[in-house]
Amino acid sequence: MTEPVASAVAVTKRYGNTAALTDVTLAVRAGESHALVGRNGAGKSTLVSVLTGLQAPDGGEVRFGGGPAPPLGDRAAWRRLVACVYQKSTIIPTLSVAENLYLNRQTDRGLISWRRLRTDARVVLGEWGLAVDPARPAGDLNVEQRQMLEIARALSHGARFIILDEPTAQLDGAAIQRLFRRLHGLREQGVTFLYISHHLDEIYEVCQAVTVLRDGRRVVTAPVGELPRPRLVEAMTGEAQGLTGTAAGRPAVREDAPVALKLQGLRLPGTYEAVHLTVRAGEVVGLAGGGASGALEVGETIVGLRTAREGTVEVAGRSVKAGSVPEAIAAGVGFVPHDRHASGFVPTLSVAENATLSIADRLGRFGWVGPGRRRALAERYIRDLDITTDGPQQPVSGLSGGNQQKVVMARALSGEPRVLVLLNPTAGVDVRSKESLLGIVDAAAAAGAAVLVVSDELDDLRGCDRVAVMFRGRMAGEYRRGWPDHGLVAAMEGVSGEPGR
Repeated sequence: MTEPVASAVAVTKRYGNTAALTDVTLAVRAGESHALVGRNGAGKSTLVSVLTGLQAPDGGEVRFGGGPAPPLGDRAAWRRLVACVYQKSTIIPTLSVAENLYLNRQTDRGLISWRRLRTDARVVLGEWGLAVDPARPAGDLNVEQRQMLEIARALSHGARFIILDEPTAQLDGAAIQRLFRRLHGLREQGVTFLYISHHLDEIYEVCQAVTVLRDGRRVVTAPVGELPRPRLVEAMTGEAQGLTGTAAGRPAVREDAPVALKLQGLRLPGTYEAVHLTVRAGEVVGLAGGGASGALEVGETIVGLRTAREGTVEVAGRSVKAGSVPEAIAAGVGFVPHDRHASGFVPTLSVAENATLSIADRLGRFGWVGPGRRRALAERYIRDLDITTDGPQQPVSGLSGGNQQKVVMARALSGEPRVLVLLNPTAGVDVRSKESLLGIVDAAAAAGAAVLVVSDELDDLRGCDRVAVMFRGRMAGEYRRGWPDHGLVAAMEGVSGEPGR
């Protein structure tokens, strides 16, 4: 057989004591679309960074066409061999299509000939099937056109091995089918793809081979036709090794318990449609879905960070004004954002200041915050949430990731919320911190709060009384206590299956 277009041979990559990849081997054959799948944290992103020369492996090697990969510093050589079209576009919107196509290659020497640049761009765009004006601002292109521009740019460097990272995440059904037809046409012209997607139905439609990663290791590589959907999901999930969760030991919420959170007909075009959901006092409900499912955006709508075009959000029977964070807080919503570093805390402020940010008006009169009251409340949360810190005055930037997340959780709880909305609540923390944070969730429910956990991490969801699943902007089913891992994952990945009972 001919040598693979690209291969990783026994690649290992570590970050401190954490093994992101362990002895991973992958071979992508010429002219195929090879799927790379796995749950979050499986090692896909790390493998892509090694295959594109952004990081050196600690063990093993990367090869192209049977030969060794270029030195990491020779970026031009890497661009001639491999390119990655990421889910987040790298197109510069303020530049023209032609300028983006030939970025940093506008001229060999001297002044730029804009006429020649546009003429050359028109030829390249036509060759790869992108009918847009080269002089047009790239910011005017739609998502589909920007993707094809990135592919054309990679091909213009000479690369014939393209990594596609969640290419359909922001496309509608018609655009997805057009993308698939273009990929088929490019493969016929000798282009090879490594296709990364959470939508397993796409794997069976466009890929010829699939490799599954789990916990940084390669589990299986097989022709797509020889790996049925149930076996693929089983390979991704493996035996349940995660946290047990606490739902089994928590009394079931009575059906006549008051409804604390009610979503009716929420709709945000292009993001989610017809979302209906209720959460009762004392109940922990999961809202599960991948990056393009709309689940995260629904959570942000509840807390006022997004505005639904249609539908209502009710907290304890009170309709909450759309798109207003203060209204949501006033109605009794506590919130943990999905990225603590971007929007969870102020790193230069103390533990006490961060923990009480949302209730500062309750800690004093006439606009003044009583230091003693703030300190006492912070000390209570340090004790109750087991926050490891030098004291209430320590800056949050000096804490570990798990303890930072506990401070964010303390702020969400400080207003004694009726409803607690948690977006990826254990992201980026160790196992011990996960157990502690999920224990806090259970305690909040036991105290009468309604909890909505928005996540695609199985550990986050195992403590839920039930889990509603979203796929491509719509509700795709509901799973109750005792749901099997493979069934829930299959629903999140768009593989048909019967909801758990």
